[in-house]
Amino acid sequence: MIRKFGPETALLLIDVQVGVDVLTHWGGSNGRRNNPDAEDKMLPLLAGWREAKLQVAFTRHDSREAASPLKFSLPTGAQKPGFEPVKGEIVVEKDVNSGFIGTDLEIQLRRANISRLAIVGFFTNFCVETTTRMAGNLGFDTYLVEDCCSASNRIGPDGVDRDPELVHAMTVANLHGEFCTAINFVDALGLVTADNNQLSRCQGNE
Repeated sequence: MIRKFGPETALLLIDVQVGVDVLTHWGGSNGRRNNPDAEDKMLPLLAGWREAKLQVAFTRHDSREAASPLKFSLPTGAQKPGFEPVKGEIVVEKDVNSGFIGTDLEIQLRRANISRLAIVGFFTNFCVETTTRMAGNLGFDTYLVEDCCSASNRIGPDGVDRDPELVHAMTVANLHGEFCTAINFVDALGLVTADNNQLSRCQGNE
């Protein structure tokens, strides 16, 4: 049974930047992604979090790779419209996959008395996965809102082009039950907006 997301729970948005749309960089000439409506679900989740006055945190990626579209020096390094942080929200800048490496993300979360995380963003199999694994290892009660994340297709060393749906599904399967609990957008929004009595009744009927 998952209890309501309260003041101890932060929404962590991973690398919601314009450059994630440059799919030829992530998946080759036939680059594509799953969950094309992930952003349309992230926005009301972010709005619900802010309305409930819960902690919001962002990672922003400034890649070390010269060809990456996720560089602050490029227009594609900017946040996607609607995902700009506001005053009081945690923002860390990173240049590796994990939001916890080379940043003070953990320190800022601990200082804000955060012990639970709900994670969304890009890409499921890259920075979302690495950050989620580390969050679980660091002792955070971690939730992955899987349909608010997206993966690109991946071409393996054998030359096989794996569909983004497969990449995403396998990543979520690897994380769920070991490093986090995977939930969907409807559940996540309900855990923010429902009062405790509503939540208890719903869970009692399952």
